[in-house]
Amino acid sequence: MSFNAPAASAPGLTATDLNSRHAAMALGLSLPADVVLYLLLPMYASQFGVTLAEAGMLLAANRLVRIAGYGYVARFYARHGDRPTCTMAVLAAAACGLGYATLSGFWALLPLRLVWGLCFAALNLSTQALATADPIGAARRNGRSRAFIALGPVLALPLGALLAHWSGPRAIFGILAVVSLSAWFVTRRLPAAPHPAGKPARRFKWPNSLDGWSFMEGLALDGLFIVGLSYLGKDLMPGGAVIVAGVLMALRYLAEILLSPVGGHMAERFGAERLLVSLSLVTAIALVGFGLGWLWSCAALIVVLRALQLPLLPPIVVRRTPGPERVQALAARSVWRDIGAGTGPLIAGLLLPVASPPWIYGTAALLLAAMALACGWNSAPATEAARAAR
Repeated sequence: MSFNAPAASAPGLTATDLNSRHAAMALGLSLPADVVLYLLLPMYASQFGVTLAEAGMLLAANRLVRIAGYGYVARFYARHGDRPTCTMAVLAAAACGLGYATLSGFWALLPLRLVWGLCFAALNLSTQALATADPIGAARRNGRSRAFIALGPVLALPLGALLAHWSGPRAIFGILAVVSLSAWFVTRRLPAAPHPAGKPARRFKWPNSLDGWSFMEGLALDGLFIVGLSYLGKDLMPGGAVIVAGVLMALRYLAEILLSPVGGHMAERFGAERLLVSLSLVTAIALVGFGLGWLWSCAALIVVLRALQLPLLPPIVVRRTPGPERVQALAARSVWRDIGAGTGPLIAGLLLPVASPPWIYGTAALLLAAMALACGWNSAPATEAARAAR
């Protein structure tokens, strides 16, 4: 049985649609162990044998390794294709989940975080490249892809919170390792053909406005916000904080399921750059409120806004960087997001115990708004350059 032409099994969906869906399902099954670790590690750091600062470093490590490794992953992915790359990634992700369930101490957990970082790089690049393989409908397809990715975390986070509350933080990771292993059956349906690669880009380039926005979104929403939600929520609700934080983090992924397709459709109608600027400005306001103490209400608003923003960046990147350089451009934006998301937990682990939350989140909000405005300011010249390149 061939897995290279699955379109016939789903009337009304193109091969591009199905490939995008299968890549998203593989990432959605592999991701829960990582997102549950973000919930449990700051609250139960001592049971994992680490301090809060070490927990921040561990949560950042998977992002930081991708800064150095994304270029290698992109070249490996382009040379070998989706099926071999994603199959290796999901098997390694299952091994990482098993390690979270059994190992303790910073130096025992650090290699697992580094391995998972490269696994996520491969799976994430596959979802973005397959969703944008056809520029027509790329935003819509990317929104649906984000919805499939969120299915695993939205179920795993409440379950992880409940198990941690009843029996400690370890048992859930053994279950999630089995879930990650099941993604192997999905990767067998991915295409095996390699991707055309553009000319190698300079290794070090001055960041553009999209790089700056990707960095700040990663720092504010994937770093400071998530760790702050766990840490500050523990102080506000000592008894059931893990359950409340777990449910709210699950709602973040439920919002992706419900709202990321909406964000994709809105981008097709109103323009991705315009939508990115407006949603980012509202997100900055919500971050200020989060730091001022309106924790749960502003967190819910940030969850909704983040879900709407997720499908926007890949279509912008593809429009500004058409042709074979598309895969490298998508990887570059992911690197900058990872730099921010890797820096965020480090800042949170160091500053939250000693600094004022309004100052921390207000500064992040100001920088996020500035980067969003820069993206909107530079959108017209970049779009004209992309058209000329065609």
